Amino acid sequence: MVATPSTMLPLGTPIPEFALENAVDGHTVGSSDLRGSAGTVVMFICNHCPFVKHVMEEIGYLANDYGSHGIAFAAINSNDVKQYPDDAPMLMKELAESQGWEFPFLFDESQDVAKAFKAACTPDFFVFDEEQKLVYRGQLDDSRPEGEVPVTGNDLRAALDALLAGQPVPEDQKPSLGCNIKWKAGNEPEYFGPKA
Repeated sequence: MVATPSTMLPLGTPIPEFALENAVDGHTVGSSDLRGSAGTVVMFICNHCPFVKHVMEEIGYLANDYGSHGIAFAAINSNDVKQYPDDAPMLMKELAESQGWEFPFLFDESQDVAKAFKAACTPDFFVFDEEQKLVYRGQLDDSRPEGEVPVTGNDLRAALDALLAGQPVPEDQKPSLGCNIKWKAGNEPEYFGPKA
């Protein structure tokens, strides 16, 4: 299974401004709406990717564990749904409801938001502090589909624990690995490498 790594957006980058429709309830959610009192997690995911399916349960646990401590969560799907209909908004809604997710699951139809984040793969994780500056980007943990390492969320949890404790998040961060974002024909960004 070939995997695409995160681009590792520079730490300190402000959260890109965006406004996207939440596939779950049809409401528009903007980056300013996601300002948690302690921080914000933005995840690029989709329905069909085996790397996302591998960590889907842990994503729900994370949002439950940290949402009550002032961390806001949002997931974004930027895939081309014409080529990948399993990622269509109606099925995004079904997935979010089946998983019991209470955070927004946003559809980035233009793919402009993925480009603003320099997102490359699913899943791709970004953590912003209370001032909405990037303090963590990269993997959830060392687990991979068909691997022997269990899913724990350790890397992302360590970043969030440091944020909540008022400690600096360690800058030694590993890229996420996953399926490449499914770009529309001719819409591939310059930062994006070979397709997985």
